[in-house]
Amino acid sequence: MKKTLLALAMVSAVVAQPALAAKQKVCIFDILGTGGDGFNAAKDYAVEMQKTGVDMELKAYVDERVAVEDFRTGQCDAVMATALRTRAFNALSAAIDSAGVSTIVRNGKVDLAASYEVVHKAIQTFSSPKAASLMVNGLYEVGGIIPLGAAYAFVNDRQISTLEAASGKRIAAFDHDKAQAQLIQRVGARPVAADVTNFGAMFNNGSVDVLIAPALAFKPLELAKGVGTKGAVSRYPMTILTYQMIIKRDRFPEGFGQKSREVWLSRFNYALEIVKRSDASIPVKLWMDPTPADTDRYTVLMRDGRIDMAERGFYDKKGLKIIKRIRCDVNPSAPDCSEASENW
Repeated sequence: MKKTLLALAMVSAVVAQPALAAKQKVCIFDILGTGGDGFNAAKDYAVEMQKTGVDMELKAYVDERVAVEDFRTGQCDAVMATALRTRAFNALSAAIDSAGVSTIVRNGKVDLAASYEVVHKAIQTFSSPKAASLMVNGLYEVGGIIPLGAAYAFVNDRQISTLEAASGKRIAAFDHDKAQAQLIQRVGARPVAADVTNFGAMFNNGSVDVLIAPALAFKPLELAKGVGTKGAVSRYPMTILTYQMIIKRDRFPEGFGQKSREVWLSRFNYALEIVKRSDASIPVKLWMDPTPADTDRYTVLMRDGRIDMAERGFYDKKGLKIIKRIRCDVNPSAPDCSEASENW
């Protein structure tokens, strides 16, 4: 009788476990498809995760919208995309990509190395076991974060050298990122709806005057065509973008999310080297540096914009608060570190 009861209990326990696929399917957004650095990083990651008993099948997408939609509708068990898209699954981790949230300015000049230190520490914080509950949102869990690079303003005319000069100009704005359009309108510019499949072409053919993008997009999208002989690239990072992996928790073993976040964290420096090479691929003559006064002013404008977007519900307040603490740990002398802003 005891053996019968034990057998029944074991059967019940097995039935209670969620059924896992033989192979977990992962949708990977990479503008270059299977030939891109993002997809290659995902391949290395998949090999590493085989040690946890998870065998992944990777599928590359050049259209981010389709990748995320396939994930949402159950055709994939996980997705790797920009935080601008994954915000719908975890707004707190996506706060890393909020306007200017990680930008460090010292003596009127952007300290890009310190800015990436903020991003690194933020990812470390979110990848810590102590933050595990924050990485879970219902059925979804953040499976990892890596840097995609600073987003710069590519302009078709060097006369667009300040935010005031951008007033009335047409700026490409991703139609799925409502905060982007709002921030563009704050400086008096005109947001023009775009997506990852056409925003480069819109800049190159003159449909928009300004494009906000990371250096990683410069060569693949041939943005030199849009910059032309009169344009430039402003060396002020509007934000630092990240790739984020989101998994469906019931499609992976218990504890997989934490291990996955730690593996992606260990690849931070690898990803950052790719970002640095991309920045270096932009010809020196195309860079345009804002004045120290403008740099300080932009930092304040970015902060005010973040606060406004948070109050409107576009940015996650708790995420911004956590990253402000990290930013002030890296640069405690910053003026806003002694202020109550972003301390919700």
